[in-house]
Parts: sequence; structure tokens; C-alpha cells
Amino acid sequence: MTFIAYCVIFCHIQLSKRIEKNINMLTKPRVRLSDLVRDLPYNGLKDMKITFINMPLRETACPNTPPEGPAILSAIVRQYGTTPYIIDLNGYRIQDEIATKRNLPNGRHLSYAEAEALIVRHLKNVGNQDVIAFSGKITTLRWQEEMAKIVRKHQPDCFLITGNGLATEIKSGLFKWIPELDAIGRSEGDDVILLILKDAKTIKELGIKKAIKSTTLSPYYIGEIDGKHRFQYEGDRPTDLDAIPYAAWDLLESDPYGYNLLEDYIRVPVWGVAANNSSAAPFKMERSLTTVSSRGCPYACAFCYRGSQGERNYGMRTSEHIARQVRGYVDKYNLDFIGFPDDNFAVDKRRIKRMVSVFKEYGLDEMRWGTHTRMDEADERIFDMAESGCVYIGFGAESASEHTLTTMKKGGFILKNGFTQKKVNGQFYQFPTTMVTAVENCKKSNVHGNCTWIMAFPGEKLEHLKTSVAFIKWQQEFWSAGFAPASPEYENAIKSVNAKMFTATAYPGTEMWRMVKPQLTEHFGITYGATGDPVCDESFHNYVLELDDATKVLNDKSGNPVNFGSMPTDTFLEAREYVDSDQIEKIFDME
Repeated sequence: MTFIAYCVIFCHIQLSKRIEKNINMLTKPRVRLSDLVRDLPYNGLKDMKITFINMPLRETACPNTPPEGPAILSAIVRQYGTTPYIIDLNGYRIQDEIATKRNLPNGRHLSYAEAEALIVRHLKNVGNQDVIAFSGKITTLRWQEEMAKIVRKHQPDCFLITGNGLATEIKSGLFKWIPELDAIGRSEGDDVILLILKDAKTIKELGIKKAIKSTTLSPYYIGEIDGKHRFQYEGDRPTDLDAIPYAAWDLLESDPYGYNLLEDYIRVPVWGVAANNSSAAPFKMERSLTTVSSRGCPYACAFCYRGSQGERNYGMRTSEHIARQVRGYVDKYNLDFIGFPDDNFAVDKRRIKRMVSVFKEYGLDEMRWGTHTRMDEADERIFDMAESGCVYIGFGAESASEHTLTTMKKGGFILKNGFTQKKVNGQFYQFPTTMVTAVENCKKSNVHGNCTWIMAFPGEKLEHLKTSVAFIKWQQEFWSAGFAPASPEYENAIKSVNAKMFTATAYPGTEMWRMVKPQLTEHFGITYGATGDPVCDESFHNYVLELDDATKVLNDKSGNPVNFGSMPTDTFLEAREYVDSDQIEKIFDME
């Protein structure tokens, strides 16, 4: 047999084995998380300790949404005897000379040294931890890298895991960037958190080598990667969201220094100009809290990644479950507003309808609340929502241009009702009727509608951006109609229309990412493996490190600004400057 023939046969055998392995993986019965924890007794994780560390988010925005994910997981593990703690690094904004020099009127994040001191104080207070779990979006990579080093320095034997958006999007490649990790937890964590603790307990009692040989570890042990034993947990949707306990907010009532961090969250408005988070509202709230009432989204907008909250698998809690929670929050914390920061609150008309009677039954008919919906859902539902106390809806409008909405894959439900012509700044524009009707229905029902926007999406030209700007200006005219110009009511109406815009950013796993793959390779040196996923090398690493603020302009590997739209870069930067300086009307004069 010739050498070439031998190579051909060998490659054929290896290919056959790979195909067989893939078929076996596809036909293998799916692991049901509920089966894996069904026999776990309620004291089965007694004496285990776990600390959740929530990472900082956008520094320019006030921290207004406490970390409900870690707080729910804390409530779950308590049922099994585990003692949980939360260190919320996002809850701090330090007002000092450093913040002033950096032009951060709301204060700055903790420094890494300050965060380390907080963690060390926590460990002195409560002792060594069995599990330390990070929570954070993909924008928190830099923080997670630094905190992992700190954790290993002070807790070398703990089981270190990261979950939420970063782990879900990057997957096992994250072990290359954060080698200190023992595990990652993808998607939802309500069930896998018990398996994580169970595995950590087994390793604690037997040691990793004996634990592996014992065959008692969960199916999520994936072997050695770079000389370290690793786990990759795959979360799933609990069958009944009403069965999940409410968030353990008491864990935020005293930080390692005895400071009540939860009270800070309550005092910062969920939405409104004061929140500085692309929301705007004509009213104020003094004491507010948030809770997510549904998970997942049945739609697939091109710019959005849903992996950490159930992807397109939509699930929701009942009106009764929500009402009991809100009643308890109002009574305990003396709240005047509740925010439901769901991706999509109003999918089910039946739940919306039932909320009217249920909220009255619980004495909440006067309680103000707000949420997010799609603009085509601001139909008859909005009047039922208003009757049950809704005064605010955030709409992910993103664009008013037919071309851009279609490219974003939002056109199906926004453009279905045709177009309505409006005159703005001396010119006629064709706006989607669905968007116009949503704003009009908001005013009729006394609900404030706030639209968020994205600029420089792939394919967007200046003319398309001008259409979005025109819709913003039309809203200002619509909401301020009837008020005397320059009056306080008029000024408040103008300020209550959001004119900020996010910059279209390609996040791994989104349709937009796939749309701009060539540009990602050209500008950032990102390459792809056999599965089509980005190779977790230094180029991709550097790119993800820059994803810390959705309003900023990314710079390529040569330091040059990048925009994924079809505007010339100079045009894009000029428009971006007008948006940032609250002068969007100047975009009309651009050519």
C-alpha cells in the first residue's frame, strides 16, 4: 500500500468516527436538570457557602437595577441548607476628586484595589467560601479577569465559576482568558446552581481525582483544559417560574462594611432622566425596585443576544405570583414604583387582561409600574396595562427607517400596518404606522412611551438615520402640543422624549455578528474555527474587552474608529457627536 493510499484510508476512518460521534451526540437523551436534582434533600447542601460577585456595568449610568439573578439563586440554595452571600460591585459609585476629573457626575466604579479590599473584608466576616460565582454580561470581561486573580489569591481552593451573558456567549473559550475558572454556567442557572454546589461538595470531600473516579459528578464535567479540570454547565428553563422563590434582597441590606446597598438602589429611579440610561419620563419616582416577570423573547432581532435569559424560549410568571411579590415589596420597602425590565412583557394578552383584577385584589391598582414591550403590542393591551397601574413603557424602536428596520429583522411586526406621513423640520417623512399608533395610544391611555434608538446599523445611510431623528422630533412636538412654548410643562415634555442613541455593536452570537464577519476580520483580526465560532485568541479577546459601553465608538487594531453602517466614517462621527451633545437636530443639515 502506498503512503498516499494509507493516508486516504486513515482520513476516511477518522472522518467516519467523527461522524459517528456527532450522531451519537445528537441522538443521546437530553439531560433533564430536574431529574438530576429531584432526589436532593432540602438539607443536602448544608454547611456549603457560596458568594455571588456581581460585576460593574456602564459607569456613566446610575446603578438602578439590583442583581436579581444572583438574589434568586441565593434564595434557591437557601432551601437546601447552603449559606449564600452577594458582593455587588455594580452597586457602588464613588463621588470623589477622581470621579470629578473623569467627568463622572454620578460617581466612579470601585478601583480593583478597593474591590479586593471589599472581598477580603467579606471573607474575614464570613470565612472561606466553597463556591464563588461571578455574574456579568459580556461587557464585564475585564472585571472578571481581574476579580478571578483576586479570588484565587485569597481563596485558592474554592470552586470558581462564572455565569450569565459572558459565559453564555463565549462558552468554553473563556477558560483561555480566565484560566483561574473551574467552570462556566451557560443560560439560566435556577437548576444548575444546585448541581454546581453538589459537584463542589463532592470535590471538597473527595478531592478532584477521587471525585472524578467516583462517577458521582454531574454530566457537565468536560475533562482537562490547559492542565485544569473544567466544567461547562448548560442551564435550562424551569418548568414553573412561579415555583421559583422571590429574590433574597436581604443579602444587599448590609455589605461587608455594614452599608445598606439595597437602599441605594431603591433611591435611584428605575427610569427617567435622572437614571441616565437612555430612558426618559415626565414624572419622578422616589423609591423603586425591579423584578423580571418573564424570560426569553419569541422574536429574533438581529442586534440582540438572548442566550443568558432563555433565548427564544419565552416563559412568564402569572399575574398572581407577580402581585404577591409587588405587594410584599411595597409593604416592606415603602415603594412608589415597580419596574419590570423584561425583554418583552406583553406577549400574552391573557396575562395583561388578568392583571387588572388581580392587582385590584391585592390593593395595587394605585401602584405605578412600568416595563418594556414591542410597539405593535401597544394596541388594546396598553389600556388594560394602564388600568392596572402602568405609567411607563420602554419601546425598542431602534429605527424609524423602513430599510433599517428590515435589515434589523424588526420589519415584520413594525411595518405590517403600512406608513403614515408626517411633516417634520419642513419635510415629509414616512413613518411606520405601528410606531405612530403606539405613541398615540400611549398618550390616550396616560402611559409614557420611551423609545430607544440604534445608529449606524449595517446598511444604514445618513438618510435612514435622518428618518429616526425626524421621528424623535415628531414625538417632541406630539407630547408638547398644547403647552405654551418655554413653559415648565413644555420643557418637561421635550426632555421626556429620549434623544440618545446606542452605536450598533456586533455582539458574538447575534445575527449582526454574522452580517459583519468580514469587517470584524478586517478591522479586528478576528478569525473563525471549523464550527464558525470566533477563535478565542488575543484578537478576539481585545475586541470583547472593548464591549463595555454600547454608546461608544469602537476603534480597530490600528486605533481607527469603526462604524458598521453605510455612512462614511467622517459622517458617522459627526452625527455621533451631535447625538452625544444633545444637538440631534443638526443631523438634518448634514449631507
